Amino acid sequence: MSTTRIVGAAAVALAASVVVQNAVFFVGPEAPTYATPLGEVLAYHAENRGVVAVSVGLEAVILPLLLLFVTGLHGLVQRRGGAGADWSRLAVAAGATLAAVSALVMATHIAVVLAADGLAEPTPAFEMAWQLHAAAFALALPALGATFIGAALATHASGLTRPWQRLLGVAGGSLLILAGAGNLAIADGSPLLFVGLLGLAAWLVWLVVTGLRLIRGQG
Repeated sequence: MSTTRIVGAAAVALAASVVVQNAVFFVGPEAPTYATPLGEVLAYHAENRGVVAVSVGLEAVILPLLLLFVTGLHGLVQRRGGAGADWSRLAVAAGATLAAVSALVMATHIAVVLAADGLAEPTPAFEMAWQLHAAAFALALPALGATFIGAALATHASGLTRPWQRLLGVAGGSLLILAGAGNLAIADGSPLLFVGLLGLAAWLVWLVVTGLRLIRGQG
């Protein structure tokens, strides 16, 4: 399989893994948001440890796929003459940062589940673990936004994607960065989170469309 198709397959697999990772929370009781009262957060994590285990376990697939995609994409851009190489370097650096912050998001979610075991009511330690998880998630948004913008501009400059995909990348990435700027509010339960989720949805669409183009050898 050619490098182009490998990068394309990584993009599609990454999008699919992120969708599955989030879809597991729609199984069973409604998952809490960062605005949910702490007692309900405790009850959910005490009763749904398996759901969280599946979600955090998928991160072991998502992280290498993310890094494979951004580094492979940088290689493709360089081999096509280097147009957009600066943007692909941004995607690699931001993608590595995103991987590190995402690992922290998952680590703190694991801490939340473990802290919930056997508790009858929330403790300060449990509250801190949940707040750290929320804060880390909010800070992952601008890292994803920078990754998205860098990848979208790099692929367009090197002729791998269509003009509308560049616009989707810039718009979606900007939404993620805008939401990330309100990280304290998001960690405190602000609906600003949904602005970031729109950016995430745009990222997944872009990954699938770009990945399929690469697999088919288009561009």
